[in-house]
Amino acid sequence: MLSLLAASAAADPIQFSSLGLKTGIELGFFTLRFYSLAYLLGVIFAYWHTSRALKEPGAPMAQRHADDLFFYCTLGVIFGGRLGYATFYEPALWTTFANDSWLSWRLLRLWEGGMSFHGGLIGVTVAMAWISWREKLNFIRVVDYVAVGVPMGMLLGRLANFVNGELWGRATDVPWGMVFCDGIAREGVKCATTGIVRHPSQLYQAGLEGLAMLVIMLALFWLTRARYRPGLLAGVFTIGMGASRFINEFFREPDQQLADFAARTGLSMGQWLTIPLILTGLIVVIYALRKKPLAAGTAAPA
Repeated sequence: MLSLLAASAAADPIQFSSLGLKTGIELGFFTLRFYSLAYLLGVIFAYWHTSRALKEPGAPMAQRHADDLFFYCTLGVIFGGRLGYATFYEPALWTTFANDSWLSWRLLRLWEGGMSFHGGLIGVTVAMAWISWREKLNFIRVVDYVAVGVPMGMLLGRLANFVNGELWGRATDVPWGMVFCDGIAREGVKCATTGIVRHPSQLYQAGLEGLAMLVIMLALFWLTRARYRPGLLAGVFTIGMGASRFINEFFREPDQQLADFAARTGLSMGQWLTIPLILTGLIVVIYALRKKPLAAGTAAPA
């Protein structure tokens, strides 16, 4: 066994360019990017699961509310994610203009990449708060139901990051380390590398923030009575996502423009932003567990 581990460690690292991955599906008149497809499928899954959950006793809203909710949540993900990235990770996007495209303001050039989980979370939260206020719904219970399906989007999004060859990890000597392209891998563009072996941290995030959290949230909703404790699912989601991101940031290379910030403070920007999430989640879970659970037969709003 030891000899096999030693042989594995001595093997050449995996070359990302040799995997033959493409960043999208060529449809002739345009290319459907996997990252865009990940967002789309993530929203569809969350909508489907929420609609399915609303058929169970004790639902906090009707199907018509879910229809409106996911329209605004989709806008919240896109605008919140982009504005959050520009605010937290690359403030220069607010003031940078490039005349090499029909859209010069780089803040609006979403196809160039740059989305923030924390910004998207804020955008979705605002959307849920708006619908809850407008329709007189219980906000925290709306969040409970929506949160269950969100990890699917995280799973697909991180897999798309890996396929794009972006957001790779820190240097490492683990046997499964990979040599990524210095920039985002694109079809027809030679993959230039520095030869640095890195953690495939996108896959770590897909596994922990995506798959593991999806299993936990689905199990809590369908196999326990967690949905009858307002705030419990939302709190577990917030703690789990925050803790997962905090852990994964130890393996992920900080954004180039924030490398000095991470070295100076000891933590990456992503880790600093997750600390309030974890604390908020703990407060919500404690609140939920201290409150008396709802009756299972509570009727949904018409």
